[in-house]
Amino acid sequence: MARAYFYIGSATATSTPLSSSPFRHRKLPAHNHRSSPPLRSSTNTTTPLTMSNQPTPHPSLEVIGGARDSFLPAFTSLHTPYHPYPFIAWNRHVETIFAAFFRSLPDIKFRRECLRTKDNGTVALDWVSGDRTRLSAVAPVLILLPGLTGGSQDSYVRHMLVRARSKGWRVVVFNSRGCGNSPVTTPQFYSASFLGDMSEVVALVNNRYPKANVYAVGWSLGANILVRYLGQESRSCVLSGAVSLCNPFNLVIADEDFRKGFNIVYDKSLANGLCKIFTEHAPLFEEMDGEYNISAAANAKSVREFDEALTRVSFGFKSVDDYYSNSSSSDSIKNVCIPLLCIQAANDPIAPSRGIPREDIKGLIDF
Repeated sequence: MARAYFYIGSATATSTPLSSSPFRHRKLPAHNHRSSPPLRSSTNTTTPLTMSNQPTPHPSLEVIGGARDSFLPAFTSLHTPYHPYPFIAWNRHVETIFAAFFRSLPDIKFRRECLRTKDNGTVALDWVSGDRTRLSAVAPVLILLPGLTGGSQDSYVRHMLVRARSKGWRVVVFNSRGCGNSPVTTPQFYSASFLGDMSEVVALVNNRYPKANVYAVGWSLGANILVRYLGQESRSCVLSGAVSLCNPFNLVIADEDFRKGFNIVYDKSLANGLCKIFTEHAPLFEEMDGEYNISAAANAKSVREFDEALTRVSFGFKSVDDYYSNSSSSDSIKNVCIPLLCIQAANDPIAPSRGIPREDIKGLIDF
């Protein structure tokens, strides 16, 4: 099993872990990822805490997982009291909406690479212009997986990118099919269940930079896809480490909460984004056989309606509930065998804390 570090805060998780992450102290031998688990590396510089000198965590934090004593010392900022931003952070919806509308948008020039997948689909990889020659071949590479309908145009993605580059990392944004103006070349988008595109992107990056350690960070649906990929690859995973941010984990529970109270606002907003992407490429689906409901997908008022009309049909599920129950990363995390950092907000309106697979995370112990 992998060492897992899990952090649950009392406010919406917006921290950028790369500046103090223990992963950057784990330089792994090149070409050795497949032959042995990365955690067997002898270069670990982290000293485990004992019960006598372990700092008392702040009441707003819940830290669980087998690697708590190994990873916690590197996160010195987590030992200090949490002070929410005045006024804005008093309510989870206020801070979520405030960040969406008022967070600055860093100006970044991208170099786009379109990857044609094995099924003739297309994903867009956005690299920072100039990094190909500016950075060395051994610079660590970071793959960013945005949330549902997200892409390299989003502020939260760009802020993570800026922070990583300031530490000398090479960064690429993985824009899923149709997202970030990525072209759609087949009658299939992406989903929480489909890991084919993720596998091809990781393979491309790993083959292009064989001397570098490759890492990945995912948000929301991107985090769910990332953790499912890590579980699928298990001991064969070529990534050196990963970070999961605001992961819904259990999609059945997330769907239930998504249709309650003020969460309906987020649901409708994301559905509008899905409908916009679909409408631009609807002609690709018009002659498809099966249970596709083109009209319902184009006019969906919720993510669930869109998934029922299109997503679950595209990926062969009997119903939308069947799709959600079989696409949750909560079922995959126990098979993760690389260093994994999970950051959740206890009051996250989109990724409910009751969906966190706490017992499986506690079972992720050191080798």
